[in-house]
Amino acid sequence: MARILVYAELDRGRLAPIGLELLARARELGEVEAVALGPGGAEAAVTLGRHGARRVLVNPDPAFQEYLAEPATDCLAALIQPEPPDLILFGFTSDSREVAGRLAGRLGVGLISNAMDVEFRDGTVVARIPYFGGAKVATYRANARPAIVLIRPKSFEPSEVGGEAEVVEVAAAIGENSRRSRIVDRRVEGQEKVKLEEAEIVVSGGRGLGGPENFHLVEELAEVLGGAAGASRAIVDAGWVPYALQVGQTGKTVRPSVYIAAGISGAMQHTVGMKGSRMIVAINKDPDAPIMRIADLGVVGDALKILPRLTEAVKARRQGS
Repeated sequence: MARILVYAELDRGRLAPIGLELLARARELGEVEAVALGPGGAEAAVTLGRHGARRVLVNPDPAFQEYLAEPATDCLAALIQPEPPDLILFGFTSDSREVAGRLAGRLGVGLISNAMDVEFRDGTVVARIPYFGGAKVATYRANARPAIVLIRPKSFEPSEVGGEAEVVEVAAAIGENSRRSRIVDRRVEGQEKVKLEEAEIVVSGGRGLGGPENFHLVEELAEVLGGAAGASRAIVDAGWVPYALQVGQTGKTVRPSVYIAAGISGAMQHTVGMKGSRMIVAINKDPDAPIMRIADLGVVGDALKILPRLTEAVKARRQGS
């Protein structure tokens, strides 16, 4: 049976959702171990076990969150080199990319990035990579062991399977040269009540809103629905809203139960980041806009008039219930 190692990224002691998404696929491919480095790893191991990890390797050393990617690279290399697994899975996030790239260089193996799926074929790791905004898919084959693959967020649906992982604390093995670049400050761009990439309902706005002064209509509807506000690349590039709200190929990938696209034409760059949504509602003046082709429900009309009415309707229903 294939041996698979999942890098369970921790964000200031909290397990990042991508780790559970990776486990959903990894447990279908072989015997799974996970590694969680830094404060919070032992707590994360409980959740990782319920999602299919047989064993979780942890080390609570604060260096893993205080410094850049080198400490994690040192530790992973020391763990892997004696007996490399067949496959190492990382999430395609900024922090995990830093670690995965350094680890591939340290081990002298290649790296497959931005994959939407991975499998074993004839004993070899094969990954599928979308390109041209997701219109085409290429197949990459790993030619070395361990294969290192970075998976796009929201490629798999996390689910619990029960069970309890064996928790093993491992030595940090951090070199002194890995303590040169330190994180001295973190700044969060806007305090989100609901994280965009985790929201069950997402309301996104595009150029059809007319100007930045109207984006509050998107935020207000998202708030009353208990969801998160998103945006198209066009209005992010125009400076209407911060990059943290961008949905699409060069932004965040979302997979909510309901995705409402208000005033968004539906360019491929945007749809690749939200087409996995269970229900897509499009509001657009143009009945022939590309977004209408993938929408489950298309509303032809002015988003500036429809959004406030939707917000008031939701508020009225909640007050009456």
